[in-house]
Amino acid sequence: MPTRHLYLARHGDADPFGELTDTGRHQAGLLGERLADLPLDAVWHSPLPRAAASAREIARRLPAATPVAEATELIDHVPYVPSPDETPDPWIPFFDGYQREEAEAGARMAAGLVARFAASPEPQDADTHELLITHAYPIAWLVRHALDAPPARWLGLDSANTALTTIEYRPGLPPALVTFNDLAHLPTDLRWTGFAATLRP
Repeated sequence: MPTRHLYLARHGDADPFGELTDTGRHQAGLLGERLADLPLDAVWHSPLPRAAASAREIARRLPAATPVAEATELIDHVPYVPSPDETPDPWIPFFDGYQREEAEAGARMAAGLVARFAASPEPQDADTHELLITHAYPIAWLVRHALDAPPARWLGLDSANTALTTIEYRPGLPPALVTFNDLAHLPTDLRWTGFAATLRP
């Protein structure tokens, strides 16, 4: 049975202007080293500079023939604006003022993301391996989709910088979430960036 292996990673640590920091470049390089032996068919990245730069750092550790390209579906966006009764109290200020047009645009982007990257292979297809360098919200949406969870459940599915999430798609089966937020390629001092500062294991 063919398998579509989807490897999702948030970009490396970035500064307030959206550019990779030295830490972010180091994180991306280590992720590239971890993935270097995989038969990657493609590396796709968001158009935003922090994701494009992360993809370049990763690609330096991969075989030279590995295709690297931009995918607009991976841009950072809010995939679903929950109704007031779906919204946890701490999230209410985040969604305050969201216009219907903004919510509809985010929903269209989310649908495009799923259509392009979460489709199962056909029975006659070969296995594929694709790496997506994106942002926390698109990763949360793809994980929520894989688990067939309610739309509002993307809230709270956060990703560390360059953490690895793996989803597998097979014909006739539900998606399989294999890993989420795997940080094994990072030393302790490079883990947990992208989260609020607090005690971490």
